[in-house]
Amino acid sequence: MTVKDKYADLLKLGESLNVKNPEVYEKEGKLIVKGTTEYQMEKDLLWDKIKTYPDYKTDLMADIRVEKTDVYGYHTVQPGDTLSTIAKNCLGNASLYPKIFEANKDILDNPDMIKVGQKLTIPNRG
Repeated sequence: MTVKDKYADLLKLGESLNVKNPEVYEKEGKLIVKGTTEYQMEKDLLWDKIKTYPDYKTDLMADIRVEKTDVYGYHTVQPGDTLSTIAKNCLGNASLYPKIFEANKDILDNPDMIKVGQKLTIPNRG
């Protein structure tokens, strides 16, 4: 198994997140991964995946850049989502759901009334 094969799930995630200008190659037994995500949220998703591999520190070098910093990213509402679960998953804290509501007042009237398929702005952390 090559190092690239070991990280096939990570590379597939990168494709699904539409990483721009991807470069993936092996050098001296390490997998080198480079590219640009549109928003920080996608970069964080990639790093969360990278950290699931026990040997990532020894056999992977990743250089992921971010193109836009005006917001953390976007989330398309899925069945079962609430602003609290989105806040927990995207911002790391369910109690930050009012920040998401405020950032989406142009399409939301009530924080308890989100609809499947809505594309919500996720504000920057902090």
